[in-house]
Amino acid sequence: MPELPEVETIARGLRRSLVGRTIVGGVCYCPKIVADNENRWLAAVTDKKLKGVRRRGKNLLLDLTGGLTLWVHLKMTGHLYLRTGDDPVEPHDRLIFYFRDHSDQLRFHDMRRFGRVRLFSTADVMNQRGLCDLGPDALEIGPKDFAALFAAHARLIKPALLDQRFLAGLGNIYADESLFSARIHPRRLTHSLSAAKISRLHEAIGEILQEAIGKMGTSVDNYAGVDGRPGGYQSYLRVYGRVGLDCPRCGGRIKRERIGSRSAHYCPRCQRLC
Repeated sequence: MPELPEVETIARGLRRSLVGRTIVGGVCYCPKIVADNENRWLAAVTDKKLKGVRRRGKNLLLDLTGGLTLWVHLKMTGHLYLRTGDDPVEPHDRLIFYFRDHSDQLRFHDMRRFGRVRLFSTADVMNQRGLCDLGPDALEIGPKDFAALFAAHARLIKPALLDQRFLAGLGNIYADESLFSARIHPRRLTHSLSAAKISRLHEAIGEILQEAIGKMGTSVDNYAGVDGRPGGYQSYLRVYGRVGLDCPRCGGRIKRERIGSRSAHYCPRCQRLC
């Protein structure tokens, strides 16, 4: 699933290419993506201009004129691509938007069809379940609020970091990389960390997310930006996906362990549990 850096990269690409452009129509090849109401809202967005693109956690919000907002969640395999009218429609292109005075198309491509595109009034979109219940954004939370968040909960830290209601934007990749950077075992309890450890984790999350955004995200599966180019941060991963390899910091062996319903990659030597 695309995480915060990948979604932020997509948001920036959309801002550069489409803000100020007017939607003149669209076609949907998978009603499930738009909750079976594409005829209603495709008509509603026609002749509307894209005013801006926001990101909230792993969610994209495309604000249109007329007080409307498209809420996009890419889920596991969703992508937003810019294409031209000369490009053939691909088998997993589920939704296509057309724009005035240009041959560009915005295509929602999703092999597994888990992604969603919804239309709401801009005034009401943030009240929707899945947005209103998100925790603070992992890239925006300040150090004091971050420390208070950890002090208020007693739970395993790796599942906590993956819980979007706790902290929005992180997934397996960046949670593992941040815990490694801060030398925190993924089974540590949130409220058991010292103030210094919490501060270091906050710094690590911010640094790693910014570095990943600078590299246009991580492509360990099939993620790509709106221009179709893959990200580059996968070349800088230190623990994620490196099971059995040497730790780049201490030379220990990277381990993968099941914690809750998800896996965690870490170095047992320099991320000690006690």
